[in-house]
Amino acid sequence: MTTAPDITVPTLAAAPGPTQAATPPRIKFSSHGFCIDHPDPELGAQLMANALGVADRDAMDGILRQLVKASVSGGKPCEVNLAFMISMMRSIRPRDSVEAMLVAQMVSVHVMAMRCAHHLAHAKDLAQHDSAARALGRLARTFPAQIDALTRHRSQGEPAITVQNVKVEDGGNAIVGNVTQHASVIVSDNTPASAARTAPKAAGSSRRRNSADAGQDAQT
Repeated sequence: MTTAPDITVPTLAAAPGPTQAATPPRIKFSSHGFCIDHPDPELGAQLMANALGVADRDAMDGILRQLVKASVSGGKPCEVNLAFMISMMRSIRPRDSVEAMLVAQMVSVHVMAMRCAHHLAHAKDLAQHDSAARALGRLARTFPAQIDALTRHRSQGEPAITVQNVKVEDGGNAIVGNVTQHASVIVSDNTPASAARTAPKAAGSSRRRNSADAGQDAQT
């Protein structure tokens, strides 16, 4: 009987390439804590830092430890929750340290919201139901607020564009570009169109004065 030879399948980390560079390594838990599961510790740390959107090892260690604590389920860190949270952070792609912290909060809030939804579905009495429902409601309101905060932060430095309807009458000119108005500056309108608009008023006043003078002359 001939036995097939053992075949060793190389892991993704054993063959560096573009796909590996974009994929963060897994986290391995032990009785002493956790570590980045990668054959090259330096490369593994760099891949994890890229996934979390941080610039250095200290920031990566801090965010990662916070995610580990937020992933706790049943009294101990959950490898599945942690892998999910890291994957979500990688997909959102934080651009700086502020975004990295905010996105870490976002994925943590989502995990906790789903945990509260689980408790709500398995509530055994009214007290548990109300407690889980209140917690789920607060977390559900927090998450879109975090999305809005991330959107506002990312829009900083980008020029705001305001589009308004502009009505231009015959003989007028439209201004295309940025217009800045200051309350302390008063600009008089000396355009020909303005003068033409005020001319009939002056003529009407003159006719009324002439009519009044004529009436006085008739009385005398």
